Amino acid sequence: MESFLFDSASLDATEEFLSSAYTPMRIGGPVEDARVRISRRAVGPLAVDRLSFGYTMGYDAGSLGKVCLITMHAGTIVDRTDGREEVFGAGETFLIAPPDRPYRGEVLSARYTIAMFDTALLAGAAPAGTAGGGPVRLTGPRAVTPAANRQLTAAVAYLRDGVLDNPAACESDLLVSSAAQHLATATLAALPHTARTDPLPADTRDATPGTLRRAVAFIDDNAHQDLTLAAVAAAACVTPRALQYSFRRYAGCTPLGYLRRVRLARAHEELKAATPQDGVTVTVVAARWGFAHPGRFAEAYRRAYGVAPSVTLKR
Repeated sequence: MESFLFDSASLDATEEFLSSAYTPMRIGGPVEDARVRISRRAVGPLAVDRLSFGYTMGYDAGSLGKVCLITMHAGTIVDRTDGREEVFGAGETFLIAPPDRPYRGEVLSARYTIAMFDTALLAGAAPAGTAGGGPVRLTGPRAVTPAANRQLTAAVAYLRDGVLDNPAACESDLLVSSAAQHLATATLAALPHTARTDPLPADTRDATPGTLRRAVAFIDDNAHQDLTLAAVAAAACVTPRALQYSFRRYAGCTPLGYLRRVRLARAHEELKAATPQDGVTVTVVAARWGFAHPGRFAEAYRRAYGVAPSVTLKR
């Protein structure tokens, strides 16, 4: 777990800090109150920063090398990369720049959250890869619909509040990996990209009951491990897209949805088996099985078992 807090009224110190924390950049602009506050929490491939600028700051920055999503809470950011001008305001979650491209613009007295993750996670979230076989790329900064923007904003908030603000959650490799996969999947669902959306003939042909049986057996045996869609597909000897088709056709759910169901069942078994002497808590059990947000875990548990997890634990 990495964390830091930067609080300064010096433009030189701010430029030096931003260059070390993100990418080499130059900042400037008319400033009366240069106070800046930035905090970071990071673990594994994920980082979430909270930033507050009380003034107008121009920036000219190099490439980030990571997917960088910004959720605006107040104020404005103007992107002026490649001579264009796009304005982002409160309530929007957007891609500040392609990971391999420099960018420039202005922050106008803004308060916002930055969520960054490794570009390799996009490939894991795109079951069929790209039509040309190259890396999956994001091709636009804005969500494709208002609903997609809301979902992506919620995914960033979940990572920030439910995972990285929870020290116990950050100690769970399983939980951190699940959160990373969730954010990458939400990003591809919201933003335009180059990943394939059309099925290949081999994928539909391989979507058989046998594929489902192999995948289910693998998930049941390894639910405590850090599992990705690609890992389950490899165990079932098919492509990730074929795996998804087989689950939809014969199980009525997604592979990762089935994985969450298995992990919920394992958490249920653990709560049932606990004794007062064990010192077990619902939060610890939930985190051990990949559920970072206690409220969401309790809601899913109540739907599945008809009672709150705390009731099962007390019994």
